[in-house]
Amino acid sequence: MPSTRLLVVGLGNPGPAYAGNRHNIGFMAAEAIARRHGFGPFRARFQGEITEGTVAGRPILVLKPMTYMNESGRSVGAAARFYKIPTEDILVFHDELDLAAGKLRVKDGGGHAGHNGLRSLHGHVGPGFRRVRLGIGRPSDKERVVGHVLKDFAKADASWLDPLLAAVAEQFPLLVRGDAGAFMSKVALAVNPPKPKRTDPPDTPDKPDPGASGSSEDPRGV
Repeated sequence: MPSTRLLVVGLGNPGPAYAGNRHNIGFMAAEAIARRHGFGPFRARFQGEITEGTVAGRPILVLKPMTYMNESGRSVGAAARFYKIPTEDILVFHDELDLAAGKLRVKDGGGHAGHNGLRSLHGHVGPGFRRVRLGIGRPSDKERVVGHVLKDFAKADASWLDPLLAAVAEQFPLLVRGDAGAFMSKVALAVNPPKPKRTDPPDTPDKPDPGASGSSEDPRGV
Protein backbone atom coordinates (compact mmCIF):
# COMPACT_ATOMS: atom_id res chain seq x y z
CA MET A 1 0.00 0.00 0.00
CA PRO A 2 1.51 3.39 -0.96
CA SER A 3 2.48 5.76 1.85
CA THR A 4 0.18 8.68 2.61
CA ARG A 5 2.98 10.54 4.39
CA LEU A 6 4.75 13.47 2.83
CA LEU A 7 8.42 13.78 3.71
CA VAL A 8 9.40 17.47 3.67
CA VAL A 9 13.15 18.08 3.61
CA GLY A 10 14.93 21.37 4.21
CA LEU A 11 18.53 21.42 3.01
CA GLY A 12 21.30 23.23 4.86
CA ASN A 13 24.40 22.84 6.98
CA PRO A 14 24.25 22.17 10.74
CA GLY A 15 25.55 24.41 13.49
CA PRO A 16 25.32 28.08 14.46
CA ALA A 17 28.16 29.12 12.13
CA TYR A 18 25.95 28.30 9.12
CA ALA A 19 22.52 29.15 10.52
CA GLY A 20 22.15 32.49 8.73
CA ASN A 21 23.79 31.43 5.43
CA ARG A 22 21.98 31.74 2.12
CA HIS A 23 22.72 28.02 1.64
CA ASN A 24 20.53 27.34 4.69
CA ILE A 25 17.30 28.83 3.38
CA GLY A 26 15.96 25.27 3.09
CA PHE A 27 16.41 24.78 6.85
CA MET A 28 14.68 28.12 7.42
CA ALA A 29 11.68 27.09 5.32
CA ALA A 30 11.38 23.71 7.08
CA GLU A 31 11.48 25.39 10.49
CA ALA A 32 8.89 27.99 9.43
CA ILE A 33 6.49 25.27 8.25
CA ALA A 34 6.86 23.23 11.43
CA ARG A 35 6.39 26.32 13.61
CA ARG A 36 3.38 27.68 11.70
CA HIS A 37 1.50 24.37 11.81
CA GLY A 38 2.16 23.55 15.44
CA PHE A 39 4.52 20.60 15.05
CA GLY A 40 6.43 19.39 18.11
CA PRO A 41 10.12 20.06 18.71
CA PHE A 42 12.68 18.58 16.34
CA ARG A 43 14.36 15.42 17.65
CA ALA A 44 17.55 13.68 16.54
CA ARG A 45 16.94 10.76 14.16
CA PHE A 46 18.08 9.50 10.75
CA GLN A 47 21.33 11.49 10.99
CA GLY A 48 19.18 14.58 11.12
CA GLU A 49 16.48 16.39 13.06
CA ILE A 50 12.86 15.44 12.46
CA THR A 51 9.40 16.46 13.59
CA GLU A 52 5.91 15.50 12.49
CA GLY A 53 2.36 16.74 12.37
CA THR A 54 -0.71 16.92 10.16
CA VAL A 55 -1.47 19.50 7.48
CA ALA A 56 -4.57 19.48 5.26
CA GLY A 57 -5.46 16.06 6.65
CA ARG A 58 -2.16 14.46 5.62
CA PRO A 59 0.63 13.20 7.93
CA ILE A 60 3.75 15.31 7.38
CA LEU A 61 7.35 14.59 8.38
CA VAL A 62 9.78 17.54 8.35
CA LEU A 63 13.45 16.58 8.20
CA LYS A 64 16.63 18.65 8.41
CA PRO A 65 19.66 16.47 7.53
CA MET A 66 22.57 17.08 9.92
CA THR A 67 25.14 15.39 7.66
CA TYR A 68 26.28 18.64 6.00
CA MET A 69 24.93 19.54 2.59
CA ASN A 70 27.09 17.17 0.55
CA GLU A 71 25.76 14.08 2.35
CA SER A 72 22.10 15.10 2.75
CA GLY A 73 20.93 12.04 0.82
CA ARG A 74 22.11 9.65 3.55
CA SER A 75 19.68 11.20 6.04
CA VAL A 76 16.80 11.49 3.58
CA GLY A 77 17.30 7.96 2.29
CA ALA A 78 17.28 6.51 5.81
CA ALA A 79 14.00 8.26 6.70
CA ALA A 80 12.36 7.36 3.39
CA ARG A 81 13.26 3.68 3.74
CA PHE A 82 12.10 3.50 7.35
CA TYR A 83 8.70 5.03 6.61
CA LYS A 84 8.45 3.39 3.16
CA ILE A 85 7.96 6.78 1.49
CA PRO A 86 8.29 6.72 -2.31
CA THR A 87 10.49 9.29 -4.01
CA GLU A 88 7.51 11.18 -5.45
CA ASP A 89 6.29 11.84 -1.88
CA ILE A 90 9.52 13.63 -0.93
CA LEU A 91 9.42 17.44 -1.14
CA VAL A 92 12.75 19.26 -0.85
CA PHE A 93 13.24 22.97 -0.07
CA HIS A 94 16.63 24.29 -1.23
CA ASP A 95 18.50 27.43 -2.23
CA GLU A 96 18.57 28.26 -5.94
CA LEU A 97 21.26 30.43 -7.56
CA ASP A 98 19.41 30.61 -10.87
CA LEU A 99 16.40 32.41 -9.43
CA ALA A 100 16.46 36.04 -8.33
CA ALA A 101 16.36 36.63 -4.60
CA GLY A 102 12.81 36.24 -3.30
CA LYS A 103 11.56 34.23 -6.30
CA LEU A 104 10.23 30.71 -5.89
CA ARG A 105 9.49 27.80 -8.22
CA VAL A 106 8.08 24.32 -7.65
CA LYS A 107 9.51 21.55 -9.81
CA ASP A 108 8.82 17.82 -10.14
CA GLY A 109 12.01 15.82 -10.59
CA GLY A 110 14.89 16.93 -12.77
CA GLY A 111 18.65 17.34 -12.52
CA HIS A 112 20.74 18.71 -9.69
CA ALA A 113 22.37 21.60 -11.65
CA GLY A 114 25.54 21.25 -9.58
CA HIS A 115 23.79 21.64 -6.22
CA ASN A 116 25.67 19.28 -3.89
CA GLY A 117 22.68 18.58 -1.66
CA LEU A 118 20.48 17.64 -4.62
CA ARG A 119 23.31 15.56 -6.09
CA SER A 120 23.48 13.58 -2.86
CA LEU A 121 19.71 13.01 -2.89
CA HIS A 122 19.93 11.75 -6.47
CA GLY A 123 22.38 9.11 -5.31
CA HIS A 124 20.24 7.89 -2.41
CA VAL A 125 16.58 8.28 -3.46
CA GLY A 126 16.76 8.98 -7.21
CA PRO A 127 15.86 12.15 -9.14
CA GLY A 128 12.06 11.93 -8.97
CA PHE A 129 11.50 13.95 -5.79
CA ARG A 130 9.68 17.29 -5.89
CA ARG A 131 11.56 20.40 -5.02
CA VAL A 132 10.80 23.99 -4.06
CA ARG A 133 13.54 26.21 -5.43
CA LEU A 134 14.08 29.28 -3.25
CA GLY A 135 15.90 32.02 -5.13
CA ILE A 136 19.01 33.59 -3.59
CA GLY A 137 20.37 35.16 -6.80
CA ARG A 138 23.67 34.49 -8.55
CA PRO A 139 26.64 36.87 -8.26
CA SER A 140 27.93 38.21 -11.57
CA ASP A 141 31.45 36.92 -10.86
CA LYS A 142 31.60 33.11 -11.02
CA GLU A 143 34.46 33.10 -8.51
CA ARG A 144 32.15 34.58 -5.87
CA VAL A 145 29.50 31.83 -5.98
CA VAL A 146 30.84 29.76 -3.05
CA GLY A 147 31.31 32.84 -0.91
CA HIS A 148 27.81 34.02 -1.84
CA VAL A 149 26.01 30.86 -0.71
CA LEU A 150 28.10 30.45 2.45
CA LYS A 151 27.61 34.02 3.65
CA ASP A 152 24.75 35.19 5.84
CA PHE A 153 21.84 37.05 4.34
CA ALA A 154 22.33 40.80 4.55
CA LYS A 155 20.11 42.81 6.88
CA ALA A 156 18.45 44.38 3.85
CA ASP A 157 17.39 40.90 2.65
CA ALA A 158 14.88 40.73 5.51
CA SER A 159 12.54 42.87 3.40
CA TRP A 160 11.89 39.88 1.13
CA LEU A 161 13.18 36.91 3.17
CA ASP A 162 10.79 37.33 6.11
CA PRO A 163 7.62 37.60 4.00
CA LEU A 164 8.84 34.75 1.77
CA LEU A 165 9.31 32.32 4.66
CA ALA A 166 6.05 33.40 6.29
CA ALA A 167 4.12 32.90 3.04
CA VAL A 168 5.76 29.53 2.33
CA ALA A 169 4.59 28.32 5.74
CA GLU A 170 1.14 29.92 5.48
CA GLN A 171 0.42 28.57 1.99
CA PHE A 172 2.02 25.16 2.55
CA PRO A 173 -1.40 23.39 2.69
CA LEU A 174 -1.81 24.20 -1.02
CA LEU A 175 1.35 22.20 -1.77
CA VAL A 176 0.09 19.33 0.36
CA ARG A 177 -3.11 19.27 -1.73
CA GLY A 178 -1.09 19.30 -4.94
CA ASP A 179 -1.92 22.85 -6.07
CA ALA A 180 1.59 24.10 -6.83
CA GLY A 181 0.30 26.87 -9.11
CA ALA A 182 -1.83 28.51 -6.42
CA PHE A 183 1.00 28.08 -3.91
CA MET A 184 3.48 29.92 -6.14
CA SER A 185 0.99 32.68 -6.95
CA LYS A 186 0.09 33.37 -3.33
CA VAL A 187 3.70 33.36 -2.17
CA ALA A 188 4.68 35.75 -4.98
CA LEU A 189 1.84 38.08 -4.02
CA ALA A 190 2.94 38.09 -0.38
CA VAL A 191 6.55 38.92 -1.29
CA ASN A 192 5.57 41.57 -3.86
CA PRO A 193 2.14 42.91 -2.92
CA PRO A 194 0.47 45.18 -5.49
CA LYS A 195 1.12 48.86 -5.03
CA PRO A 196 -1.94 50.90 -4.02
CA LYS A 197 -3.63 52.64 -6.92
CA ARG A 198 -2.86 56.34 -7.26
CA THR A 199 -5.88 58.53 -6.68
CA ASP A 200 -6.01 61.98 -8.28
CA PRO A 201 -7.01 64.87 -6.01
CA PRO A 202 -10.61 66.05 -6.40
CA ASP A 203 -11.30 68.93 -8.77
CA THR A 204 -11.55 72.34 -7.09
CA PRO A 205 -13.64 75.23 -8.45
CA ASP A 206 -11.79 78.05 -10.14
CA LYS A 207 -11.15 81.01 -7.88
CA PRO A 208 -12.27 84.46 -9.15
CA ASP A 209 -9.52 86.74 -10.40
CA PRO A 210 -9.19 89.50 -7.76
CA GLY A 211 -8.01 91.96 -10.46
CA ALA A 212 -11.09 91.54 -12.63
CA SER A 213 -13.76 94.27 -12.50
CA GLY A 214 -17.16 93.27 -11.28
CA SER A 215 -18.85 96.03 -13.37
CA SER A 216 -20.74 95.15 -16.51
CA GLU A 217 -21.04 98.84 -17.52
CA ASP A 218 -20.00 99.65 -21.11
CA PRO A 219 -16.80 101.72 -20.84
CA ARG A 220 -17.78 103.77 -23.96
CA GLY A 221 -20.61 105.50 -22.07
CA VAL A 222 -24.04 106.42 -23.48
